[in-house]
Amino acid sequence: MANIEALKGQFIEHYGGQESDIAVFHAPGRVNLIGEHTDYNGGYVFPAALTFGTTLLIRKRADRGLGLASTNFPASKLHSVDSIAYDEADDWMNYPKGIVHELLSQGIVFGSGYDLLYHGEIPNGAGLSSSASIEVVTAFALLSMEGLPADTVKIALLAQKSENEFNGVKCGIMDQFAVANGRKDHAILLMCDTLEHELVPFQSGSYKLIIGNTNKRRGLVDSKYNERRSQCEQAVSDLRAAYPGLELLGQLTLEQFEASKAFIKDDVVRNRATHVVEEIDRVLQSIKALKGNDLERFGELMNASHDSLRDLYEVTGDELDAMVNAARDIPGVLGSRMTGAGFGGCTVSLVHENSVELFREEVGRKYKEATGLKADFYVCSIGNGVERIG
Repeated sequence: MANIEALKGQFIEHYGGQESDIAVFHAPGRVNLIGEHTDYNGGYVFPAALTFGTTLLIRKRADRGLGLASTNFPASKLHSVDSIAYDEADDWMNYPKGIVHELLSQGIVFGSGYDLLYHGEIPNGAGLSSSASIEVVTAFALLSMEGLPADTVKIALLAQKSENEFNGVKCGIMDQFAVANGRKDHAILLMCDTLEHELVPFQSGSYKLIIGNTNKRRGLVDSKYNERRSQCEQAVSDLRAAYPGLELLGQLTLEQFEASKAFIKDDVVRNRATHVVEEIDRVLQSIKALKGNDLERFGELMNASHDSLRDLYEVTGDELDAMVNAARDIPGVLGSRMTGAGFGGCTVSLVHENSVELFREEVGRKYKEATGLKADFYVCSIGNGVERIG
């Protein structure tokens, strides 16, 4: 967690005034433990909030100004609460601006302006949801400061809408939902279509979650993501020969899919659909394993998830595969997989606490040898969703 007193000092340095009026909020990053590329197919995901994320310091202003500043980026600016518009030159500031715009469009009238200072601990571009963290903490803080209800499910939807419409990023609901609704030592079984969800205890005992950042820029994600979505839609179209009312792959059980997959004529499309249906089943098996305190089985399912994303869905790439292969060679590693959209970004591994240092050294060394890139590793715990901390 960030040093709050030091951040208050930076806030006063930037905005002036008194420390006593500053409120402090925090929203985490998130990692998806299993259930990849299932969200837009009407299936389950299984994310967890992390203990590191975005800290926001906020204070009311005497005028209608909206001061935005960050410890991570040099750009800062004074806007007006009452006239918010997207501006590419504002870069990261468009995320909090989008939230203000969305709140205004819902009829919320701000009683004052605000000064805001953000401090992010999430590596930019690592696929751990820095944008969702900024959006959710902004919405929660502004609603709290205005004395309005801060319903975390509604905040997740508002943040997703802001990212989709104001910032033009067509993300699903998983990131914002996990950031808003996480709970310490629990992961969230979430059905993205209906927002039906269950908090599942994640008691890892002597095992730690290690996130490995490949530091590979994810240049292919958008085009390949759209391609995979259309292939899944093609699979649904073919499978309507067996199930006329089918709308999403997630509506099929594994048994139903096995009985009808021959209707999918294209081998590649069939592979994509096989990954999705089997991955949804793996999520449900994972819940069963965790409820039975069977971490070894959970690790096996993590491995199977990555192998399917590599072989059937083809979204891993050399860097993620190199990191996962190196991780699986370390004694005390129960499972390792890519997490996020793929083609770079991060892996998540379940590692015995006695092997953590060996993991950092050996996986880092082997990864550098294989790719020429330096990896970063974060030993993390599962934390709370958005909350006021000061």
